[in-house]
Amino acid sequence: MREYFVWVTTRRIRPGTLEEFERAWRPEPYPPGLRQAYAYWSEDGLEITGVSFWDTKEACGSWRGSQAETRRREAMSSYVVEEREGFYLGRELGIPAR
Repeated sequence: MREYFVWVTTRRIRPGTLEEFERAWRPEPYPPGLRQAYAYWSEDGLEITGVSFWDTKEACGSWRGSQAETRRREAMSSYVVEEREGFYLGRELGIPAR
């Protein structure tokens, strides 16, 4: 079973800023080594969890230390109240056929 390198970030944002936050959140340029990314938000639009899957831990680390990521975080900063993040290893769980 293939292992994945996963970066998860959860942010609480200021009320009424979800649309603006989402525009600032999108990376530019698209990070090398990023395979997939998902965003999940609470019903009230005040908490967003981003989950990204990377080729390697090094690819994720390289992006996190890049100028492009620094600019992206600066663009988001006026909307963010609180931020938590972590890097994980994981794998897909097989769900039995029903």
